[in-house]
Amino acid sequence: MILSPLWLPVTLLAALFQSWRTALQQRLRGAMSVNAAGLVRYLYGAPTAAVLLGTELLAVGGGLPRPGWGFAGWALAGGLCQILGTNLLIMAFGYRNFVVGTAYSKTDAIQGAVLGAAVLGERLPALAWLGVVTGVVGTLTLSLAGRALRPLALLRATVQPAALCGLGAGLCFAATGVCVKLAASGLPTETGALRRALCVLLAMNLLQSLAQGGWMAWREPEQLRGAFAGWRTALPVGALSALGSACWFLGFMLAPLGLVRSVGQTEIVFTLLFGRFFLRESFTRAEVLGAVTVVLGVVLVVLAGP
Repeated sequence: MILSPLWLPVTLLAALFQSWRTALQQRLRGAMSVNAAGLVRYLYGAPTAAVLLGTELLAVGGGLPRPGWGFAGWALAGGLCQILGTNLLIMAFGYRNFVVGTAYSKTDAIQGAVLGAAVLGERLPALAWLGVVTGVVGTLTLSLAGRALRPLALLRATVQPAALCGLGAGLCFAATGVCVKLAASGLPTETGALRRALCVLLAMNLLQSLAQGGWMAWREPEQLRGAFAGWRTALPVGALSALGSACWFLGFMLAPLGLVRSVGQTEIVFTLLFGRFFLRESFTRAEVLGAVTVVLGVVLVVLAGP
């Protein structure tokens, strides 16, 4: 059920912020480990989330909602899924280029639609499902990038390390969305959608910083110190991550998970542009065709309506 048409521009903005953040994070990967490059998202995202929540409280008035018993548990579960998904996505970058590594992870659209239906009872119209599948075809076209679209070639591409990391990342990101919605359900229903989204975001970022930071203090203390020492380059990554997540979470509050994740596939278009002009990567006709197919899928999802 769509609660507000605001979900669409908010989701597009989330896709833009996420592709921008991922481009910056890819540059960090050369100087930091997988865990350190992931940690900066939450470590420097938490202050941004706190500022966003504080600004909303001052602008709208009222106080912080009192969470129910399940709030912290679902926020922690969502945070751990996001950590694992982020690490898998960064690992995928090591096997293929920035654009294609992200494309594999975008199977979270169909995985999110399936999980939303199975866990949250969200139902999508047939045209929306067609849009979701069309978007996934676009990501597969990007994944194969010039290979013959035969079943055997598709099977070989799917079992490659980059594909496995990307598919795993997509599943983790889809599960994160489910956990975010379940955590938000632990807040009073009279609380506004934006405030609930920001409360979940701040709680997740704090728990993620403690969980991954604690693990790194034990296993990668030098990398943990590097994450603090490199704050000038890491801070923009965290800020963009928080801004993107705030938009994602607000989208989850306003529309079914499958719709939000499907429209969020427009990130691949932004990714192509960032990959070409920011990271100086080239892209093939197959990648352009895949991006166009993704956009077509998004159009079908939007046309499906409520």
